[in-house]
Amino acid sequence: MFVLFWLICSCTSEPEAIIKDVNWTKNNSTDLNKNLVIQEGIDIKLFLEMHKDWIMTETGTGLQYYIYEHGTVDSTYSPVKGNLAELEYEIALMDGTICDKTEADEYVELKVDNSDIESGVQEAVKLLSIGDRAKLIIPSHIGHGLVGDLDKIPPLTTLVLDIHLIGIK
Repeated sequence: MFVLFWLICSCTSEPEAIIKDVNWTKNNSTDLNKNLVIQEGIDIKLFLEMHKDWIMTETGTGLQYYIYEHGTVDSTYSPVKGNLAELEYEIALMDGTICDKTEADEYVELKVDNSDIESGVQEAVKLLSIGDRAKLIIPSHIGHGLVGDLDKIPPLTTLVLDIHLIGIK
């Protein structure tokens, strides 16, 4: 009987406000973003300590890349805006969890600088020549950002990619 009374009372009462009045400022957002970038940078450095054979180059955006196998095609030809880059890839989290990859003998086409693909991959593809294979470390701010991919990639996650540029159209 008590349970029935409790259910009736709890269903009829006004919901309690969950969100409290927060005095959030632009400075709070800036500080939070700075701290997130600092922590992600520390995590990336620790990850690279475990992969000392990866000789990474860092770009101004924070993308890190290592071309570990150079293609045999003319190395002066890299994808440019509007090209279709044909890629084989594997996307993993820093803990080694594989999120996505192309199957054997398959590839994806990525329209350079005109795609829904994250900006870190777009930037990296333009650094490659046909046949190159590269390791990429893509910080969350140039990856899937605050929301992840709403499936396998969590929010605010650094990605580790292994890509192979197999062709350009």
